[in-house]
Amino acid sequence: MSTAIVTGQPVPGSSLESDLRSLGFDVRNASDASDAEALLAAVPAGERVAVVDARFVGHPHALRLGLTDPRFPLAAVAGAVTAQPAGRQALTRAVARETSAGGGTSLAVHSLADRIVTALDADGADVHRPELGSLVAAVPTDPQSRNEARQAVAAVDDEAVRLKSAVKARDGFFTTFFISPYSRYIARWCARRGLTPNQVTTASLLTALIAASCAATGTRVGFVAAGVLLIASFVLDCTDGQLARYSLQYSTLGAWLDATFDRAKEYAYYAGLALGAAQAGHDDVWALALGAMVLQTCRHVVDFSFNEANHDATANTSPTAALSGKLDSVGWTVWVRRMIVLPIGERWAMIAVLTAFTTPRITFYALLVGCALAATYTTAGRVLRSLTRKARRTDRAARALADLADNGPLADGLAALLRRRSGQKRLGSPLLSAFAGAVMLLLVAALEGYGNGRLVAFGVVYVGASAAVVAARPLKGALDWLVPPLFRAAEYGTVLILAAESKVNGALPAAFGLVAAVAYHHYDTVYRIRGNAGAPPAWLVRAIGGQEGRTLLVTVLAALLTGSQFTVALTVLAVYVALVVLAESIRFWVTSHLRGAPAVHDEGETA
Repeated sequence: MSTAIVTGQPVPGSSLESDLRSLGFDVRNASDASDAEALLAAVPAGERVAVVDARFVGHPHALRLGLTDPRFPLAAVAGAVTAQPAGRQALTRAVARETSAGGGTSLAVHSLADRIVTALDADGADVHRPELGSLVAAVPTDPQSRNEARQAVAAVDDEAVRLKSAVKARDGFFTTFFISPYSRYIARWCARRGLTPNQVTTASLLTALIAASCAATGTRVGFVAAGVLLIASFVLDCTDGQLARYSLQYSTLGAWLDATFDRAKEYAYYAGLALGAAQAGHDDVWALALGAMVLQTCRHVVDFSFNEANHDATANTSPTAALSGKLDSVGWTVWVRRMIVLPIGERWAMIAVLTAFTTPRITFYALLVGCALAATYTTAGRVLRSLTRKARRTDRAARALADLADNGPLADGLAALLRRRSGQKRLGSPLLSAFAGAVMLLLVAALEGYGNGRLVAFGVVYVGASAAVVAARPLKGALDWLVPPLFRAAEYGTVLILAAESKVNGALPAAFGLVAAVAYHHYDTVYRIRGNAGAPPAWLVRAIGGQEGRTLLVTVLAALLTGSQFTVALTVLAVYVALVVLAESIRFWVTSHLRGAPAVHDEGETA
């Protein structure tokens, strides 16, 4: 239970106390500063506490934004300040200082809450002040100003503002004009019935899995039902985020579930389409499904790596970025550019329509072409920005890129040997090493064919290239953010090519499972870094071999085993990686949630 300490004499006709109770606060009244200090000390240390001026006039949603957002230890609006347990000590010091300065009396002239915020600022505390927009939050000091404030409150529809703010400020064309106009009302319906964002997220996942099952039937009725259900799943996917913003129900676990389930839904649907095509004897569609997953995952890694590389870079401007900003000022170009990148809304709408009216093969062809064009557009733009900007990247960014690279014990051990032989000097360019290793391996896998012993030799060379990246300078170069996506393309592409070339039924589905398990590990790494939790533990990377170890193992298996044996080996490897990665991931996120990790709300991919 949260506690609100209302300071000063109650104002006749004020709805403040009822508004605070509707937000879940237990209201206590303090006549002066010494009373407020005593009441603050009586509130259990593990509970949220707020100090609110009795003269406060404003919208309930202004109070909600200022006093209930779980992402911020300290927050304030005019006339009100709140602290979660993490900010409690700073709040207590500020209240004690104000009590001492004012002699414990007289709250009539200056708001105690506002004086506390001033004291917190003086102490260097990070006090969040939400953007209120047209919402009102004021502490009028005389009847006339109170009347004016109440008129300002009456002039703005609190609920309309709340509904509007539930929608992402930046969304794709399809989501903005075809989903959000009604999904926000579904979010409100869920909030009024006590449903949580995590429950809606789970419902979205279940709906997508049912859609995948319908697609797997291989019938026209099944394909139509799959398309409809996929759109329904996307509506729920938008609703969970809107519900979180509408009711301020943010959490670390919720952010992880939302991001993870988005990937699980899409890739499960790919598998359903491939199974549906296989019902008609088209097993090769599995290659298209796996290719779509590889391309989409590499696109995401490009996004993650670029953003992490520039997360806290200094002098982070460029002519290309300036041109992009100018284009954003021209209305129609904003929507065209957002559609070109094929965000999740446009992508799922295209998949749903094509599933219902065409075949899985045509659906994947369209998806591959669309994603390839989008990837070319976004990557080219980011390369131009990186080459023209004068950003100085930090050690944190270099560490994040190294973690995203996912090098394992083979690369680390060989890199240590290379450093010793070079006198601990940093060797070469990491980007050139990664590019050469990835291109060489993919070309050899495609040209040498399945079962060729030379694959192993080139697999060893690829390990050497990975080690050269580790032994090179830190990943602070202009284009070093390309290293992780190059490694993803090499590993996933090798598995795809060798499974396709084995020409054995079941090899491509097994490869799909392996890439999905490894991709989950890479997505999980991203979400940990975004949540400031660091990379997965070193033992996990060692246990699943690192990207170079897994790639070498797949080349060895392709060189030594028959096609049917290779299928079994890929299946076993997929199950092993999935079990180890999922167990550690679930343990980490659930434990973080139970320990009260700071709530986050990652907007993630533009919808």
